[in-house]
Amino acid sequence: MTGRPGISATIITLNEAKNLPRCLSSLTWVDEIVVVDCGSTDDTQEIAKEAGAKVIENPWSGYGQQKNFAMRHAEYDWVLNIDADEEVSPELRQSIEGFLTKVNGDNQIDGANFPRCTKYLGKWILYGGWYPDLSVRLARKGNAKWTEPEVHETLIIEGKVERLPGDLLHYTFSDVADQVRTNARYAVEGARVARARGEKPGLLKILFKPAGKFLETYFMKRGFLDGFPGFVISVNAAHSIFMKYVELYCGENSRYR
Repeated sequence: MTGRPGISATIITLNEAKNLPRCLSSLTWVDEIVVVDCGSTDDTQEIAKEAGAKVIENPWSGYGQQKNFAMRHAEYDWVLNIDADEEVSPELRQSIEGFLTKVNGDNQIDGANFPRCTKYLGKWILYGGWYPDLSVRLARKGNAKWTEPEVHETLIIEGKVERLPGDLLHYTFSDVADQVRTNARYAVEGARVARARGEKPGLLKILFKPAGKFLETYFMKRGFLDGFPGFVISVNAAHSIFMKYVELYCGENSRYR
């Protein structure tokens, strides 16, 4: 069989009117766009509909849960999942279309991963553990499912996965304060997960875990090569770990509740 098979793109959203137009404009080549929205109060849904996307409202149930819901409502067998603050580069589009043409009629390959490059404080970040940030985002629908943890969901493929060239472009936090707010939310969720798996809090963890994270990202993973943004990333990574273990400690000590 020759030719490219149909492909759906899925996006989960909440108040993404600022980011969504850029994301949608990079998906004009796909055969269907499915936007699953969990109650936006801005123009997110209107922007998606104007771009020809199929918009479905679904109450928030978790990142993995929302993505699985979106994948179930995709029409085509191949599904590309991206976030509203991401953009498919021309190189990645070419890679995906070539890949789909190659595997059409071939049931040996069920997914593909590719690098994600993030822009932060005006710079594309290449170190500190932020690149290449490989993740599986393209999958044959019947053989794929997102995990459904509190944080950091993963697309699991039952089959062979191929790596593709070309970057998925990620336009992350609007400023440092935005990153701190996000880290605070993840710290609470991360502490909840750690508590559920039986991890014990401790003052030594609060003291040494953040320092270890800074050394890891700034020196071991060469974040210093990204200049000032790399330094800020490493400090914020340490701060996120600090907040996680403080939250874990406070949650286990009644005098702080």
